[in-house]
Amino acid sequence: MSRDSLRIMVDSLLLIFISGLILRLTKPVLFPFFLAIFLYFLFSPLIDLSTRFRIPRAVALILSIAMAFAIFYFLGLLIYASGKALAEKLPGYSHQFNAFLEWVRTKMAELGVSYSRITFLESLNFNRLASFILNSLGTFLSFLTKMLLILIFLFFMLAGRGKFKLKITKNLETERALIMAGLIDQIDREIQKYLLIKTLVSFFSGSILTLILLLFGVDFALMFGVLAFLLNYIPSLGSIVAIILPSIYAALQFGQLWKALWILLLLVATDFVVANILEPKVMGQSLGLSPLAVLFSLFFWGWLWGIPGMILAVPILAIIKIIADHFPSLRVLGALLGK
Repeated sequence: MSRDSLRIMVDSLLLIFISGLILRLTKPVLFPFFLAIFLYFLFSPLIDLSTRFRIPRAVALILSIAMAFAIFYFLGLLIYASGKALAEKLPGYSHQFNAFLEWVRTKMAELGVSYSRITFLESLNFNRLASFILNSLGTFLSFLTKMLLILIFLFFMLAGRGKFKLKITKNLETERALIMAGLIDQIDREIQKYLLIKTLVSFFSGSILTLILLLFGVDFALMFGVLAFLLNYIPSLGSIVAIILPSIYAALQFGQLWKALWILLLLVATDFVVANILEPKVMGQSLGLSPLAVLFSLFFWGWLWGIPGMILAVPILAIIKIIADHFPSLRVLGALLGK
């Protein structure tokens, strides 16, 4: 690697770090904006489709915003209502948990294994856990306020679809204008494809998880299904959390380890099929991102904005890679981010 390339890479990483600090400080405004961009890629095909069926653009725009509002409202209401009900039920599961610990203690004694290795489990307080869930949920009114800001951003993005590229290219020389137009089109095409396929796969995965939990009679099956749908946007880590949470809850609810293990086994099998057969088949080569770069992006955006930031991590990383690939001075960064 040449000295110039190394300098460019170091400068780029420094710029990313400084940008990260700014993004963390400006989270209340920039996070809704970035989420609106995420939704823009999902809803813009509806605007394009409306023109083919000669539906007025204004009507398609209103319908798209109404659909986004309905989805947000339903998911928010479901998570808030189910989360509060779960927080009320959790303290009642302390008896089952203590019985489970006693069973584990007995089995470990039979095997000659020291119980001191898992004594930290005894400190788990279900009342505190319930309080943590309630505090994390906040108020539904604050959720609606944030949702309104996101929808305002989304409205103006969809209303200005196509105008952004025109504004960028009209004052550039022909060659540069063509490069910028190609860059914008590639970002639009690849991110849109990724998010649409990821959304369909996540919906399928969440639906199967919900169905499995309903068949076993697990409470809050729909809530866990919605969480699985959202968490599946987070590569690898999200699906693990989506599997573990309902499995642990099933063990607490039924007080029977074997039923929870059956649920865990079915969820793992489903995730294996989705992640290793279904998703690669429909996604193809996808965005061509390095697994290490994706992992770094997940932790970086998770540090900035928590779980929502991790959901946005891959699309943001993909946009950075596409931009880097288009400019010779940044191609070293693009190569590092690629497979």
